[in-house]
Amino acid sequence: MKTTRILPDRLAALLGAGAPAVLLTVGADGWAHAAMTWAVAIAPDRVRFVADHGSMTLANLERDGKAALQVIGRDDIIGLVKGPARMRRPRIEAAPFAMAMWEMAVAEVRDQAWAPVAVSPLAYEWRGPEAASLRRIEQAVVAELRDWSE
Repeated sequence: MKTTRILPDRLAALLGAGAPAVLLTVGADGWAHAAMTWAVAIAPDRVRFVADHGSMTLANLERDGKAALQVIGRDDIIGLVKGPARMRRPRIEAAPFAMAMWEMAVAEVRDQAWAPVAVSPLAYEWRGPEAASLRRIEQAVVAELRDWSE
């Protein structure tokens, strides 16, 4: 498995558009904790993501400052992005629910693609009467992650 310190082109393109990812943090008990998030690459060495207020994920990030993102996309893109993370904004404006914006300085990217295996993208589907509204919120959050500047 190849390891780099910046996002490879295909992974950078996927994350540049915004993608769902599994956010891994270190729990107070020393074990891994996983949560879904949205992630956006703003540079080959920086990725932004969100964490819900009141969540174990946010508590882990605040205590430890370490994060990993498992990203799975079309055309057999599968990578693990690791690095120190810091809060950039305590609250995302685009969402009606409380989420904080975090930014990871990429320390290591592990290409986990394996030639004999084809992967399917990490995907989910909004359902129910609020599905269209939730899709719009998701798009707005991804845009804020991508476009926000200090």
